[in-house]
Amino acid sequence: MQQIVIGHRGASGHRPEHTRSAFELAFALGADAVEPDLVATRDGVLVIRHENEISGTTDVATRAEFAGRRTEKHVDGKKVTGWFTEDFTWPELSTLRARERLPALRQSNTTFDDQQPILRLRDLFDLVDAVAERTDRVLGIVAEIKHASYFAAFDLPLAELFADEVSAAGWNTDRLTVESFEPSVLAQVQAQGVRGKRIFLLEVQGHPADQVAEYGARAVPYADHLTADGLANLAAGSDGIDGISVSKSLILETDAAGEVIGASALVDEAHAAGLEIYCWSLRPENKFLAKSFRSGARKADFGHWQSEFRVILGSGVDGVFADHPDLAVHVRGAF
Repeated sequence: MQQIVIGHRGASGHRPEHTRSAFELAFALGADAVEPDLVATRDGVLVIRHENEISGTTDVATRAEFAGRRTEKHVDGKKVTGWFTEDFTWPELSTLRARERLPALRQSNTTFDDQQPILRLRDLFDLVDAVAERTDRVLGIVAEIKHASYFAAFDLPLAELFADEVSAAGWNTDRLTVESFEPSVLAQVQAQGVRGKRIFLLEVQGHPADQVAEYGARAVPYADHLTADGLANLAAGSDGIDGISVSKSLILETDAAGEVIGASALVDEAHAAGLEIYCWSLRPENKFLAKSFRSGARKADFGHWQSEFRVILGSGVDGVFADHPDLAVHVRGAF
C-alpha cells in the first residue's frame, strides 16, 4: 500500500495555513489528504485554526472592536495571552481574515495576508467533496481535535460537536481519520459512532493533558507509550486506537554528535504491535531540518530536504504530514 502524503494544514508552505487556497493547493500538488486543526467557538461551531489563541494567524489584533477581548488564560497547563476562539461567536470570527503564522520564515506567504476568511469544519467537508468530484480522486481528511479537556470546561464537548458535524456533512466514512494528543477524545469519538481511523499523537516529552487532568502525577507520560510494551498496550486497548503519529525526531536515528545515521526502529516496532505510524512534519527549510541536512546559514533557505525526506519515507511510515506536499510526493515517487 502506498504511503499517503497529508497536506499539513493544507499546503502551508505555499499559502497561509488552514485557508481555502492552502487546502485546494495541497490537493493540486498531489496530497492524498489534508489536516485541519479543530477548535470551538463560544456558540459551538468547530473552526479550523492551529490553536484556540488566534492572534498569530488572523488580523484580530488590528480589530478595534475586539480589543477588549485580549486576555490571559491557562491552556493545558501553559499560560497564553491573546484572543481565544471560545470568546467569540461564529458570526464574529467569520469577519476575521487569515494571516501567515511564520511571517519571518515564509515572507512570500504574507502577500496573501488578510484576503481569506477563517473556515469551519463544514466548509472543509464541502471543499474536499468538490475537489474529489472535479478530479475523480479519493481524498481524505485527517482531523486533529485540539484541547478537548480544556474546552469541556466551557461546556464545549468537542467529540460530540465533531460527530454532529460529520453526520450532517455525510462524512462518516473511511476517508476520515481523527487524531489527538488526548486519547480520551479518541474514545469519545468512537463512542459517538464516528467511523475511520483513530490516531494517537505522541510528543517526545510530557503527558497527555486529559490524563493529567484525571490522574495528576499518576498520568502516563507519552514516552511510556513508545516502548514495546506501550505500543502493544495501545494496540490491545479498548480506546480503539489504530495508530500513532510522531515527530520526525523519533524517526531519525542520530549519533552522539547529533548527526542522522538512518531511521530508528520505531516504525518496525509500531507495525509489529499492529499499529499504523505517521510522521510530522516534513519541511524543507533549514530551520526545521535535522542538523545533518542543513545548508547555509539562512533559516528560511531550503537545505538538503530530499535527503531527510528519503530517510523518513524509507523507514516505512504509513504516511507523512508535509507543509509542501509537492516535495513529499516528489520524494515518494522514488519509492
